[in-house]
Amino acid sequence: MSDVFSSSQRVALSFDFPFYGHYLRQIIIATGGFIFMGEITHRMLTATQYISPLMANFDPSFSKNSTVRYLDNGNLFVVQWDKVRLKDREAEGAFTFQTALHRNGVIVFNYRDIPVPVAKINSTEHPVKVGLSDAFMASIPNAQATDPKRHNIYEYHRVEIDTTKIVSRSAFEFTPLPTCLQHTSCELCLTSNLTTGCGWCNTLQRCSDGIDRHRQEWLDYNCPEEAQGNCEDYNPPEGSMSSFNQSSPGPTPSSAALEDQPVTRDLQTGPPSHKGITENTAIIAGVVAALVLLVALTILAVYYINTHPTVAPPFYLMQRRTNNYWPSMKFRNQGCHSSYAEVELGGHEKEGFIEAEQCC
Repeated sequence: MSDVFSSSQRVALSFDFPFYGHYLRQIIIATGGFIFMGEITHRMLTATQYISPLMANFDPSFSKNSTVRYLDNGNLFVVQWDKVRLKDREAEGAFTFQTALHRNGVIVFNYRDIPVPVAKINSTEHPVKVGLSDAFMASIPNAQATDPKRHNIYEYHRVEIDTTKIVSRSAFEFTPLPTCLQHTSCELCLTSNLTTGCGWCNTLQRCSDGIDRHRQEWLDYNCPEEAQGNCEDYNPPEGSMSSFNQSSPGPTPSSAALEDQPVTRDLQTGPPSHKGITENTAIIAGVVAALVLLVALTILAVYYINTHPTVAPPFYLMQRRTNNYWPSMKFRNQGCHSSYAEVELGGHEKEGFIEAEQCC
C-alpha cells in the first residue's frame, strides 16, 4: 500500500475488537487516512462505518519515504500513515499520524506531524473527516424500483472531532460506552443500570434498542413488538405445569395412596387371555402354511424346466433372462474423444461388465 494511490487492503485482527457493541475480526485499511469497519464493501467506503484519524486525499506513491503500515501484538492493533502527502499539494509537507485499537474497545488517535491545518484541506476530490461512524443496512420496499426490496445503508451514530484542535503532538482517546448488545439474558437486558432503552427479543435471544447493525433481523423477527413484554412472559414461574402435563379433571388421591400405587398403574400388567393366544396361533399357522406351499410350487417349476428344455414357456424365460437382465454399455473410439453409446442386446455381452476401448 505504500506505493499505491487511493488503495485499500483487508486485514485480519488477532483479537475480537468491539466496535459499537459488535465484535469484528476483519477491517480494511485505506491509504486515505482511515479504517473501514463495515462487513460489506462498496464504492462509498468514506461515507460511514469508519475509524478516521484523518481522512483526506493522501498519495503514498509520491515518495518512497511514504508508508502505510500496521502492527498487531494480540492486545493492540496500530495503523500508521507515515510521511504521507496530499495529492497535488505535496510541497506543503508530510503528515504522520496513527490510530490504535485496543482489545477492550478503546480507540486512540495520535498526531506527530500536521504541517497544514485540517480546516484548510480541500475536500472537493476526497472527503475530509476525523472521528467515528457506524451504520446498519436495511431493506426498504420500493414499488418504483426493479428490485422489490432496495438495500440502503443508514448511519445511526457519528462522532466528530473539532478539526481546529488537531495539531502536531496531539492525541485523542475514545472510550466505548456500554451497549444493549452486551447483555446476554432478559433480566440483565431490562434491569441493568448501565444502559437504557433496551428490549429483549426472546426469538433471537438478543438484547437491543433496535438501532444497531442487526436492525434488519430485528425487524424481520418482529422483535419491536416482542421487546415490549416482560421476562416473566418467556420464563413461566416454577411449579407451573404445561398443558401437556396436566391430568384430566377428577378426584385427587391422597399422598399415602400415591405412594402405594405403581408408576405403571395405567398399563395392563396381567397375563393375556386364553382367547388372545388362540387367535395369534391361528394367524401364525396360516402364514407358515402359505410359505410351505410357495416353496413346493417353486421346486416343481424348476424340475419341470430342467426336464423339458424345448417346451415354449421355459425357453421364452431363458431368452428373456439372457437378453434383458444384463444390459451393457460400451465406450467407443470416435476420434479419441470421450463418448459412449448403448450396446444392442445380444451378441458378445458380458454379465456385469462394461467394455471400454482405449484411445489410440
